[in-house]
Amino acid sequence: MKKYFLTVYDKSGGKLLDETIQAADDRQAKELGEKRLLEEQFNERTHRLTSPSGALLLFHR
Repeated sequence: MKKYFLTVYDKSGGKLLDETIQAADDRQAKELGEKRLLEEQFNERTHRLTSPSGALLLFHR
């Protein structure tokens, strides 16, 4: 399992959510990240999901 990083920001740049997601691959991490954003109703907030190598898998501004 790899560690992916999900971060959600408020309008002033403060962190609303800063979590690590364990996933087997990028596809699974993206699915888990999207699910988590919907659970917390953060899907329309500024957010990003990055892979262990730094690749940007999800981004919304």
